[in-house]
Amino acid sequence: MHVVIMGCGRVGSTLAHSLESRGHSVAVIDHDSDAFRRLGPEFAGITVTGAGFDGEVLRQAGIERADAFAAVSSGDNSNIISARLARETFGVSRVAARIYDQRRAQVYERLGIPTVATVRWTADRMLRHLVPEGNVEIFRDPTSTVSIVEVPVHKDWIGRSVHALEGATGARVAYLIRFGIGTLPAPSTVVQEGDQLFMLVTDDIAATVTSVAAAPPEGGL
Repeated sequence: MHVVIMGCGRVGSTLAHSLESRGHSVAVIDHDSDAFRRLGPEFAGITVTGAGFDGEVLRQAGIERADAFAAVSSGDNSNIISARLARETFGVSRVAARIYDQRRAQVYERLGIPTVATVRWTADRMLRHLVPEGNVEIFRDPTSTVSIVEVPVHKDWIGRSVHALEGATGARVAYLIRFGIGTLPAPSTVVQEGDQLFMLVTDDIAATVTSVAAAPPEGGL
């Protein structure tokens, strides 16, 4: 893949190195040429000084052959304008924008542009560690229909299969974390003590899923 990144701050530079380490070609855009120092001498990609919403700057970065575009500058307006330009003018299929304003993030996701709402994501992650009761949303799809939530389960589910839990709750286990490592469970996977379970839910069943998982399983499951 060829990926164009707008913004060479800590997020942009880290993302650039992560993509390069996976064998992708990368171009980074920033209005401040000094920002490229964060990339270090080992960076083999393209650097372009300019605004990420300038069509000519985007072309210099290879937007016309890009498979993906990430807008991670410090400005919400710049990020969303450049993301829409990449999607609507240059036809880049994979586009994502970092947005600080949660309300704006929700609007742009409904326009079909995936966003990472930095403040909301950080607050939710902190809440999960501070107040483990109930469920905390980890992900929501761009249409705001399906989300992934961490669902605490009653201790009596330990030793029961993931398939049984899915049957009882009507929701699917997206993944679990066991011993600090994410795992994709099979239907036969058995819930172990200490597992963190993350389930795919819609808003209309989220409360039911939480309450069923928090209660002992019915006999015979």
